[in-house]
Amino acid sequence: MIVPIKQIITKAKAGKYAVGAFNTSNLEITMAIIRAAVKQKSPVIIQTSESAIGYSNLQTLFSIMTNVGNTIGKSVPIAIHLDHGKHTKIVKDCINVGYNSVHMDASEKDYATNVRLSKQMAKLAHNKKTWIQAELGSILGKEGMVKLETGEINMKDLMTDPIQARDFVERTKVDTLAISVGTIHGHFKGVERVDQPRLKKIRELVNIPLVLHGGSGLSPQTFRKAIKNGVSVINIDTNLRLAFRKALKSTISKESNIIDPRKILNPSTEAMQVEVEKTIKIFGSNNKA
Repeated sequence: MIVPIKQIITKAKAGKYAVGAFNTSNLEITMAIIRAAVKQKSPVIIQTSESAIGYSNLQTLFSIMTNVGNTIGKSVPIAIHLDHGKHTKIVKDCINVGYNSVHMDASEKDYATNVRLSKQMAKLAHNKKTWIQAELGSILGKEGMVKLETGEINMKDLMTDPIQARDFVERTKVDTLAISVGTIHGHFKGVERVDQPRLKKIRELVNIPLVLHGGSGLSPQTFRKAIKNGVSVINIDTNLRLAFRKALKSTISKESNIIDPRKILNPSTEAMQVEVEKTIKIFGSNNKA
C-alpha cells in the first residue's frame, strides 16, 4: 500500500536497518520490486529517474506504481520517490502529481546554488506534505570513472564533507541527505571502497536519515557496515538491469521462435524479483512491514 515515505524511513532509522530504493521504468520492473517486498514482508521505495519519466510520461508511470502498489502490494508499506531530479520543473511536477518524496539533485552546482535550490524545493515540497532529499558531494558515473582512472579528478575531493553536511542540512531543512562516500553509479569493473569513517562522522553531525547511492556492486559486508554506520536508504538500479538482461538473453536463446511478450518478459521479471528479495535480506528490512 502506498504510504508516506516518512513512515518507512523513520522506522528504518530507529530500527537500524535500511530500506531499498529500487528504480523502475515500466510495469515489469514495478511488479518485480513489489512482489519481492510482499514475499519478504518488507517496506520498499519505488523510484523513477528523469529519464524513466521521459521514456513513458509522468502520469503513466505514476499510475503504474500506485495501481500495482495498492493492489499487489497492499500488504506492505510502499513509497514513491523521484531519483536525481536535476531540473526544478520535474521536481515540481512530481510533487504535484502525488509523489511522496522527491530528490532535488543540485550536487553538480556550486555549494551556494545547491543550498539555494534545495532550500527552495524543500519549502515547496513541505507545503504539499512531501519529503525531499538533497545531495552533497559527487557520485561518479561512467564519465566520471574515466576521469578518475586518468587522474583528472581525485575521489576524496568529491566526497561529502561532514562539517559542510551539517551546515547544509541546517540551512536547507531537507528531510534526507544523499551522500558521497566512495560509491559509483552504474556497472563497472573494480572494487568500490566506502569511506566508513567519513560516513560515521557524517552520521554523528547530521541527524536526518542518510541515503547511499550507487549501491549496486557492493558486498553484503560493506552494505551491513554502512547501515551500522548510519545509512537508512540504499539505492539499487544496475543490479536489476543486469538480472533482466541475463534472463532475457537466456529466454531468447532457448526459445528463438517465442513471440508472446508475456512469455518473453516473465522470466526477466522473476529474475529481478529474486535480485530484489536477496537485496532486501541483506539490508535487513525483511519482516519489517
